[in-house]
Amino acid sequence: MSPFIQNLHELDQNLTLAINSLHVHFMDQAVVLFSDIKFWIPMYIMVGAFMVAKLGWKKGGVIIISIALTFAISDQLANLVKDSVARLRPCYSTYMLDNGLHMLEKRGGLYGFYSAHAANAFGFAMCSIMGLRNDSTRKYTFYSVFILLWAAFVGFSRILAGKHYLGDVIVGSLTGIVTGILIALLARMLIRKTLSEEKPAARRGTDV
Repeated sequence: MSPFIQNLHELDQNLTLAINSLHVHFMDQAVVLFSDIKFWIPMYIMVGAFMVAKLGWKKGGVIIISIALTFAISDQLANLVKDSVARLRPCYSTYMLDNGLHMLEKRGGLYGFYSAHAANAFGFAMCSIMGLRNDSTRKYTFYSVFILLWAAFVGFSRILAGKHYLGDVIVGSLTGIVTGILIALLARMLIRKTLSEEKPAARRGTDV
């Protein structure tokens, strides 16, 4: 390991320990819930229904599919990188445990770089935010702020739970953001192409 990488790793360890030490016992259960993807299924369903209500079945359906695709790509890419990089989770590090790492969950898989939870959360956030922009009549500022704060806390919870380093969460978040934006742009292109193909047909019907 090069001196630069070693110094970066040590900084990551120390910052992670500092954040992990911020936990308060009465919030431990909330942190565990934030880390549980199944807990958020009702929210995902409500967001999907919101998309359909604001964009209609066709646009809303395309956005929902794009969000699901973002999830799949973010999750599988995270697994691929984890196996390739093979960086141990902090909960498997003797140094981290000896220096007071607080754990709220079982240790899970050996490798943690990068955080799939953070990637999925920020991928969902960005793809849904950009998806709503297909409705040009509103800005949906409240939703954008809410969903980004939610994604940030999901990533933060992985550090508090002792499952990931700060670096794992940062890289996962950035990967999710990029993935969400790219998939959302593809979805927007599909929506515009579909709409552009429908308009001439509507004009022909009016002429008749």
